[in-house]
Amino acid sequence: MLIARIIGDVTATHKHPSHEGQKLLLVQPVELDLKTPRGDAVIAVDSVDAGLGDLVLLVTEGYSAMTSVNRPNSPIDMAVLGVIDTVNIPSSPPHPAVRPPV
Repeated sequence: MLIARIIGDVTATHKHPSHEGQKLLLVQPVELDLKTPRGDAVIAVDSVDAGLGDLVLLVTEGYSAMTSVNRPNSPIDMAVLGVIDTVNIPSSPPHPAVRPPV
């Protein structure tokens, strides 16, 4: 899974029958600073009604993408699974031997 930003939508006059009624989005994966692009923009099927500028969770594996939008055995490689409200990255990860109190 990746963090990505919605940068546009896609309109297709002809598409695979399994894509009928599905919203297609142009998403730009981003680095953990949430600003720097990470690779190329991709097209993903929307499963959460995300909108332009939203920060989203992007699944990038075919089977996970297909099943998350209830389209098994469809030609879907990417899907938007959630809109991200906040991201909290600790300044330094805890030492592996130190366990937080329960």
